[in-house]
Amino acid sequence: MSETLLKVWREIGLHDDMDAVTAAVSHLLQQSIQLIGIEILEFDKRRMGLRPIAAQPRDPARGSIALNGEQFGALLDWFDHERSTVASAAGPWPTPLAPLEEIHATRDAMLGVIARDQDGAPRAIALLLAPAGTLQPARVRLLEKLFEPLAVALAQHERREELGKLRAAASKRRTVGAIDRDLTADGIVGSDSGLRPVMIRIDQVAPSDSSVLLLGETGSGKEVIARAIHDRSLRVAAPFIRVNCGALPPELIDSELFGHEKGSFTGAAARRKGWFEQADGGTLFLDEVGELPPAVQVRLLRVLQDGSLTRVGGEEAIHVDVRVIAATHRDLAAMVQEGAFREDLWYRIAVFPILIPPLRERRQDIPELARHFARRASAKIGLHPQMPTDADLALLQDYAWPGNVREMASVIERAAILGEGQRLDVAAALGLSVPARSGSGQRIAGTSQRFPTLDQVIVDHIQAALQLTHGRVEGRKGAAQLLGINPHTLRSRMRKFGIDPAPWRKEGED
Repeated sequence: MSETLLKVWREIGLHDDMDAVTAAVSHLLQQSIQLIGIEILEFDKRRMGLRPIAAQPRDPARGSIALNGEQFGALLDWFDHERSTVASAAGPWPTPLAPLEEIHATRDAMLGVIARDQDGAPRAIALLLAPAGTLQPARVRLLEKLFEPLAVALAQHERREELGKLRAAASKRRTVGAIDRDLTADGIVGSDSGLRPVMIRIDQVAPSDSSVLLLGETGSGKEVIARAIHDRSLRVAAPFIRVNCGALPPELIDSELFGHEKGSFTGAAARRKGWFEQADGGTLFLDEVGELPPAVQVRLLRVLQDGSLTRVGGEEAIHVDVRVIAATHRDLAAMVQEGAFREDLWYRIAVFPILIPPLRERRQDIPELARHFARRASAKIGLHPQMPTDADLALLQDYAWPGNVREMASVIERAAILGEGQRLDVAAALGLSVPARSGSGQRIAGTSQRFPTLDQVIVDHIQAALQLTHGRVEGRKGAAQLLGINPHTLRSRMRKFGIDPAPWRKEGED
């Protein structure tokens, strides 16, 4: 018996997948205990049932050991009962063996739990089948000892599956990242057409260390332009760090930007370098700089003036060499007049302003952008790449694009999903975009048509996203992901405009 068990351990060490393990173990045990077969089953939480991981021999019809409907139903009932009645004293490899005689089996079967969740509930079992009347006590003891090596094999299998998923996700990120980098390379979309004036100013300012202020509507591509400046500067080998000032909680802004010392506040368990220190020698992109509160504006001004900062809770001045590129969609000049933004800070960050035109003013760039985002969407969601047709491009060029390039990325991704890998369903994707309300805004001279204000367009677009996502703000299927912005930024906008997601939520959803 010990020799057989040793061979089982050896086979587990030799094979990389559960099918090979079960085949090897089944072959070893067929003679010693006249084993009919082995099956490893895992509880599938999505479908609330058992699914086979590996089996030997396989039934051609099921891909696993054949059980009749009554037997399989009883097996599910037993497993569900085990999950709901976990004993706190259960060990790591419990073996509650039970023959299938209770369900009128035509042959004996031994069941054993070989893995449990963190809460102690079993998540997988080994099902070992042998002819009726052949399971003497010695053979049962051998089967009991089998559960531990099978559990080790299952753990290895799960680690390999997890590693495979991580590698696949990393590969997808690299692919999407490579496609996105096309947008910041020398061939940046629109560099010879709609963005030509912007590219000229980028080439003028990039070699210097002057502060740059990027002005433009939300979603117009300010981060892409900031990266292009960094990539053309002498700091290209140093870090480029983006900070969304509108997404930083007010109580943590100082700590995030300037760092903190250990014990400086509750939760500061260790010293932390802020974004300025992390960007030392490189470029710090302060997106939505107009959202910074007045107290932080003062500290930011000091860093820009003399290149020094003090961590929260610290006394020592720390010198940093950082180029700052700021961006905003707000009218900072008006905010200065209203006293909402410091005039001296405005002069510091607006050394070289660059105005980025909205997408509706550079419609000649739409076809190339659409093809770029189509490639990106196919890589992101794993569908066969489909390019927009002439009819699709006509629809895209007729649309107003209140959300600019960011909205186009979302629309193309939505079109790829709706087209199910066969085409881009641009018409349906644009139909899901709610148009601006016709009863508000300013009248266009000479017509009866009203033109919506930017705030009205933003409100309508956020509400459309919440409607599509059933009121979910963050997460994989949330409005923030659909809009392509940070969830904290979206919540900040919702608070600003008084938008409550509750009316769009389905009953029972958070």
